[in-house]
Amino acid sequence: MIDTLQEIFDTLKKNKLRTTLTGLSVSWGIFILIVLLGAGNGLKNGVMENFGDRAINRIGLWAGTTSIPYKGLKSRRYLRFMEKQLTAIADEVPESRKISPRSSVTQIISYGQEYNSYNITGVTPDFVDLELPVIKPGNGRFINQLDEKEANKVIVLDQKIVDALFKGKSAVGEYVKVGELMFKVVGVNSKKSRWGTPNGYIPFTTSQLIFNPGKKFNRIVFSVNGLDTKAANEKFDEDLRKVMARSLSFDPNDMEALWINNSQQEYLQTMQIFGGINVFVTIIGLLTLIAGIVGVSNIMLVSVKERTREIGIRKAIGATPGAILKNIIVEAIIITAIFGYIGMLAGIGLTEGINMVMEQSAAATANSDEVQMSVFKNPTVNIGIVFFSTMILVVAGVIAGYMPARKAVKVKPIEAMRDE
Repeated sequence: MIDTLQEIFDTLKKNKLRTTLTGLSVSWGIFILIVLLGAGNGLKNGVMENFGDRAINRIGLWAGTTSIPYKGLKSRRYLRFMEKQLTAIADEVPESRKISPRSSVTQIISYGQEYNSYNITGVTPDFVDLELPVIKPGNGRFINQLDEKEANKVIVLDQKIVDALFKGKSAVGEYVKVGELMFKVVGVNSKKSRWGTPNGYIPFTTSQLIFNPGKKFNRIVFSVNGLDTKAANEKFDEDLRKVMARSLSFDPNDMEALWINNSQQEYLQTMQIFGGINVFVTIIGLLTLIAGIVGVSNIMLVSVKERTREIGIRKAIGATPGAILKNIIVEAIIITAIFGYIGMLAGIGLTEGINMVMEQSAAATANSDEVQMSVFKNPTVNIGIVFFSTMILVVAGVIAGYMPARKAVKVKPIEAMRDE
């Protein structure tokens, strides 16, 4: 076997141009495939991360102003939600699950000599599963069922508020003044906000008692199950608008009376777009791979054709057809495997290099107060796909070398040696 390998490497050295062209066809096909798949994955991962800071299956409702008269009621009515609308969603919307009404008011929050104006948002414990606040170890807890039931004067502060008021001191367990009342800080939310003023979160019942005696509010967020298609989400939005129209007495066709944000539908639409992108990238990658296969096949065909005379001489001095075939097949395997590996390393090296640069860039902006919107992240490829693609090229090279070689070894030695 060692003699065979030595002979093969000697042959490759004598035919450097042919070896290089064959190898480049293999390396380029693998390299481009990895880069294309990596680009598709990076784009998908980047956009998917933007969905990760809140529940995907959430529905947001905002009460608006009517623009169409309805059953004797004039237009331009300023609508607000009440307990009745929460009951309507729970009873008449079978897909609904966790529901979190929101009431919001601006108040002065002060601690010691520090103070500023912030949003005070009344929420229920279900807020945790809908908006995914980040409570790090040692930073307390979020609003719980007992707080909601007993309307406790407790508050969870966004990290920005803690930084501004407490100046590096731990806020958990301390009391802050909200308006004219004292609230105990039970937690700190470290999640970076997308926009707007930082929030202090208090139990919804507490907010209603203290800041909202009219019991009206303008936002409801709830989760849904079973909406797995675009059509299902469109029908759901239509049915939900009808339910709310009956409850709030507005025309179901009045788009300004109620604003619906369906995160599930946005997610499905995004996934559909990426499905198309993945198909496109995969097709281009396969075509590139096929081009590599064609290149390898053509060069191997020419290689065997050029060696017809050599094959004749080998047969004349006693080499068996099996030994000749083995040499050509092993040569094809060595060329495609080595250069395939080189192409694989180059592709993986490029995607990993891009990923490293992007991670360093993200780390450099990690201290920003605002959440970083991403469009490209972790452009890496499943290593199984890479190895599978390399094996395809190896097999193609073997077949491309075997078929003409098999035909050549059947030729009589004297005829083979006459070949030009």
